[in-house]
Amino acid sequence: MGALPEIRIGLIGYGFIGKVHTLAYRSLPLIYDPMPARVRLVGVSAATRESVQKAIDQAGYEFGSTDWREVIGREDIDVIDCCVPNHLHYEVVMAALRAGKHVYCDKPLATNLAQARDMLAEARRSGVQHRMTFHLRFVPALMRAKQLVEEGFLGQVFSFRACYLHSGYVDPNRPMSWRLEATAGGGALVDLGSHVLDLLRYLLGDFAEVFAVTETFIKERPLPGQPERRVAVTVDDLVMLTLRTVDGALGSVEASRLATGTNDDMRLEIYGQRGALRFSLMDPNWLHVFDARDPEAPFGGNRGFKAIESVQRYPAPAVLPGPKFAIGWLRYHIASQFDFISSLVKGQPGPPDFEDGMRVQEIMEAAYRSARDRRWVALPLS
Repeated sequence: MGALPEIRIGLIGYGFIGKVHTLAYRSLPLIYDPMPARVRLVGVSAATRESVQKAIDQAGYEFGSTDWREVIGREDIDVIDCCVPNHLHYEVVMAALRAGKHVYCDKPLATNLAQARDMLAEARRSGVQHRMTFHLRFVPALMRAKQLVEEGFLGQVFSFRACYLHSGYVDPNRPMSWRLEATAGGGALVDLGSHVLDLLRYLLGDFAEVFAVTETFIKERPLPGQPERRVAVTVDDLVMLTLRTVDGALGSVEASRLATGTNDDMRLEIYGQRGALRFSLMDPNWLHVFDARDPEAPFGGNRGFKAIESVQRYPAPAVLPGPKFAIGWLRYHIASQFDFISSLVKGQPGPPDFEDGMRVQEIMEAAYRSARDRRWVALPLS
């Protein structure tokens, strides 16, 4: 048996999501056996020398720099994993693509549609593989939902409802951060809604039009370390969208960072002529399905929502921790990165790629136009 091919990673950004991606890479050979490739953590870039050294000490990166260009310029790196704040995505990703690197990019792709279109065009010109971290596609229950939709289980889809709810910004004294500034490209819609919009596209196809309302309830926040100085918040705390799919289904999406009492609550309902699906990210081991073809007599027959035990039933070569054990948020990231590594080895690009990232960016831009102009906005945008 020949030696495994080697995929050499360069990580840009060692904050929260950078550490998540790093953990996923280091977990891959234990969770997937056999692995299609050896993943080698070669280089890392972070904002401070202290963070760079921490990445080297904690995760075993071979070298680090506070200049991300130095990582991209290395010939011994195959993949650039982009984990920097939103406003830096464009410059980092474009430089990586022009250097001939494959790119794994956390959401959103960009801060506006023009940037996203440029990035997609450059990715296509470069001939490298490009992938988005839309990790909800890799929840087993939602993978099963995709199968059911494609098999025609629902029949004609009439309506859908989805929400992604956090409560981390309820406190008006939480200090300002880049996520609360216009340079992020948006607020709750970009931060949370991007995941839901991609998931709905994955399950139901493209959208034809959108109507949106946005609100910023907490309009000022203190500067970090300066509680006496408050500055304006310029992005949305809450957004509500009404959308129509190309196939005619009508639905709603809510994204909020002020949903008191929630943690990481993503809920989804889809209603069709023959059946329905329900899912909750806070109860992710189960996909709830209703089959309208079940008999309803006597006394209800077999009618009712049934819980499919999706748990961790990933296909081979997933071996750890096993199909019967409760699943969690980190596992979806690990599955997403395994799929990307596998696609690199096979030389077969797969979704979610920059095309998917651009389409989500387009929906979000249409939503912001709708909220500004108080009207329906047709998709795709010209």
